[in-house]
Amino acid sequence: MSRKILSLAVGAVFCISTPLAMAKITAEEAATLGGDVLTPVGAERAGNAEGTIPPWTGGGLKELPANYEPGGRLVDPYPDDKPLYHITAANYQEYEGKLSPGQIALLKRYPDTFKMPVYQTRRSARLPDFQYELIKQGATTAETGEGGNGLKNFVANVPFPIPKTGNEVLWNHVVRYRTKLGTKRRYTQIPVQSNGNFAPVLFEDKTIFANRMPDNPYPNRLFVFLQRILAPARLEGNVLLVHENIDQIKEPRSAWIYNAGQRRVRRAPSVAYDGPGTAADGLRTADDLDMYNGSPDRYDWELVGKQELYIPYNSYKLRRGDISYKDIIQPGHMNPEYLRYELHRVWVVEAKLKPDARHIYARRTFYVDEDTWQAAIIDHYDGRGEMWRVHEGHEISHYQVDIPWLAVETLHDLVSARYLLIGLDNEEKGYQYDFDYKGRFEDFTPAALRRAGRK
Repeated sequence: MSRKILSLAVGAVFCISTPLAMAKITAEEAATLGGDVLTPVGAERAGNAEGTIPPWTGGGLKELPANYEPGGRLVDPYPDDKPLYHITAANYQEYEGKLSPGQIALLKRYPDTFKMPVYQTRRSARLPDFQYELIKQGATTAETGEGGNGLKNFVANVPFPIPKTGNEVLWNHVVRYRTKLGTKRRYTQIPVQSNGNFAPVLFEDKTIFANRMPDNPYPNRLFVFLQRILAPARLEGNVLLVHENIDQIKEPRSAWIYNAGQRRVRRAPSVAYDGPGTAADGLRTADDLDMYNGSPDRYDWELVGKQELYIPYNSYKLRRGDISYKDIIQPGHMNPEYLRYELHRVWVVEAKLKPDARHIYARRTFYVDEDTWQAAIIDHYDGRGEMWRVHEGHEISHYQVDIPWLAVETLHDLVSARYLLIGLDNEEKGYQYDFDYKGRFEDFTPAALRRAGRK
């Protein structure tokens, strides 16, 4: 890479091993978590030399914003922050070392309208204290399976706080903490045409993290997922059911679809890898959802290192209930007025398609936030090695429950000038997340799909 990559060494705790390594970290390494060098999740505690990244001082947003109402919409905890500067197509060279190639491509693709407002960096993310204890406890036992596929002996949602391979960084993103047991939420997926026209699709998702269930009969199950389309009318009632497995070489993902028009349930083997994403107008693959999901077996994963990068962060403006989708959506990209970028450290992982594997993305470069383990930027390349799609995760923290997640994820197709938004809920009433959802495993079976489709 032409960009300057920061050293992996922080004292003696970071090291690189072979891509297929499965070695556990030592007790001495685990003891550094939450100490003077590393935060409890494995991020660097110190700020950078320039002071543009502050030190971690004990845990993000500990106090709720004064104007936050319990049960209501999230409010911006930093309402008085103003942009420090804007990165544009005219000045991006000044910041090129802290931009991904995909971000530069976006600036060049829309030179007259797209800009990146850069704000003061706020290390706002935190997890519940019990997760910090689990992370330290599980750091010495977690391993990846053969070839980096699957997980063994993991108890925490950051199984590899001191990662030594690209696979380990990826697994930290895939299994990162999002609830104690289950979630329920409503949100839109919005394909946007090149002229700015759009038609929202409203979803309701329910998820149970099966590996957290005390009576889970399937030890290889990571979670069960039920997705129902609520609007528009032509798609209303269609339901997707997924049983997500930890080791998908041992046991592939299982998926079923209930088609409300046909009133039938059928297996859906295409809901994986580069199968088309549900109601996405061809703008995403199945494994694009949540930035990346599913098995890593079709790629070779190289841990390149760490670097400083401008990434979407504290994107609370995008969750405001007093603005509409029309306020946010513009041809080519979202309205920069509602965007917020900050300088953070990210893990850089290169995923290259294996010679005998098939996927529409021949290469993907992941930039994973050190404080949340969420993928913040993913640059996607086609089979010719050309930049094709740019994926951004606009991070927020659900501070009332100490859960980092995404306000919205965007997937930009540089060729067609179309893009996809996943997660906006501005035109829905109230707060759309239930982090105390307690579903039953029997509601996430093929036999339950028809009932779900009729509701």
